[in-house]
Amino acid sequence: MNNKLTLDFKTSCTGKVTVPGSKSLSNRALLLAALCEGTTKITNLLDSDDIRHMLNALNLLGIKTQLSEDKTTCIVHGQGGRFNSPESELFLGNAGTAMRPLAAVLAFSQVTAELTGEPRMYERPIGHLVDSLAGTCSNLEYGGEEGYPPLNIKPFAGVTSEVLELTIDGSVSSQFLSALLMAAPLIKKPVKITVKGELVSKPYIKLTLSIIESFGITFSNDNYQTFSLDGTEQYKSPGHFMVEGDASSASYFLAAGAITGGPVDVYGIGKNSVQGDIQFAQVLADMGADISYFDDHISVKSNGSLKAVNQDMNHIPDAAMTIATTALFAEGTTTISNIYNWRVKETDRLHAMATELKKVGAEVEEGNDYIKVTPPANVLHAEIETYDDHRIAMCFSLLTFASSGVTILDPKVTSKTFPDYFDRFSRLLMH
Repeated sequence: MNNKLTLDFKTSCTGKVTVPGSKSLSNRALLLAALCEGTTKITNLLDSDDIRHMLNALNLLGIKTQLSEDKTTCIVHGQGGRFNSPESELFLGNAGTAMRPLAAVLAFSQVTAELTGEPRMYERPIGHLVDSLAGTCSNLEYGGEEGYPPLNIKPFAGVTSEVLELTIDGSVSSQFLSALLMAAPLIKKPVKITVKGELVSKPYIKLTLSIIESFGITFSNDNYQTFSLDGTEQYKSPGHFMVEGDASSASYFLAAGAITGGPVDVYGIGKNSVQGDIQFAQVLADMGADISYFDDHISVKSNGSLKAVNQDMNHIPDAAMTIATTALFAEGTTTISNIYNWRVKETDRLHAMATELKKVGAEVEEGNDYIKVTPPANVLHAEIETYDDHRIAMCFSLLTFASSGVTILDPKVTSKTFPDYFDRFSRLLMH
């Protein structure tokens, strides 16, 4: 098996491309469909490792699913939040969008289960979520180091108080709050969730609230500091749910169009997208690209001359990585700030990006929660380590537009969210 991919120098990138379904929406939709009574048909589902882990877990929990041959349509037979205790561990790989919500949902269930994953998952914190549930659910136990997976779950004893009040730290990952929001309706009592600390990645909470509403539940929300339910709500299947294209995955094609001049039309996302990473296009506009929004796609072109930006990108943490490599084609020093949560993702992304950018000759300053990138006069050819992180592989594909080209090690790492990324990318380069 060839474990490296060399991308030679290309000067143009133009055409149309469709991005696969959103990872965040796909895994949320599968879990919420399982929490409804009756069947839900989910279309444009992402076919990737993370989704496969969620599907396998749901099947082990007794949820019947029917997946189409191309794995992009799934019929989920919901059980109204009732699950069977699995006969084996629930292995969730490195899928945070499976581990965090399943932990919260199963904490309020009658199952005995063990949630496990890859070694990197055991380095990704889950303590804030477990702490928020500790006063209510004494049925969550760490299977290893305190504060991290794996987790052991025992049957839920129930809530004795009239109102369930939960407090969650929002400063490390929005997935903890998303997990609580998805699980809260299962209690069938009034619930109040209070956020302490600065809430990171707020657009992902908007995304969670939006999809929960599609499944019949609306939280009252006080400026993203408290979220309440009156206890009468229950999940209802929408019958059909179509997953939007992944806005984070769109960032690489949008950046390619901005760097080369384009035009590139990216389908699967549009002006009404519920995903926060759609705001990535505005950063490209700030760098000098010309962005046009349509119902079913976004179009980008430029004069091929981009300028550096200095911005807080806490609201688009995944897509912000793409700006770090786009910065190599911009005049000046680009500063991406308030991105501490890069450090608790699939790898320590701040350190990884800084290390690989230095390899190609960039001047890089890596702070605790920021990165500054100044491009070299000439980008150097390098073999880019991908750290078992899909987004690093895709970010550095943009160096095909540097005269030296680039070599990506372990390109198959994109299977986590975008298995055929390099095929779709190369088709744009062939125009």
